[in-house]
Amino acid sequence: MSFKIINGKAYSTIDNVNTDSLTKSIKNNSNTNFKDVLNKTILKKESFVISNHAAERLQNRNISLNSADMSNINEGINKAAEKGSKECLILYKDVALVTSIKNRTIITALDKESSKGNVFTNIDSVVIL
Repeated sequence: MSFKIINGKAYSTIDNVNTDSLTKSIKNNSNTNFKDVLNKTILKKESFVISNHAAERLQNRNISLNSADMSNINEGINKAAEKGSKECLILYKDVALVTSIKNRTIITALDKESSKGNVFTNIDSVVIL
């Protein structure tokens, strides 16, 4: 199960958060209006996904993130996106998050102890929060 984070709140991707319906209506409607495009852009900047793998790692390593943490991580993703990053390592508190900026997805998470001695490859940027 993966999670989508919208405005600092975690939603299961099974839950219908109305993002899919907005996306589908925009894709299916060739006469999209400005409001739909604007809403899609705003929604994209306010959300990200935690992959199944990352959710398992967060749980196994007893890493808990509150809504303020989620908001800060989202800001880090937005900063990396503004700079043109594709794959990023986000360092937040004592957590390292390998993140796909293009897909707005956290791929995996490591705590301070687990990240010692590791080499992070295939990333093009680091965001320190």
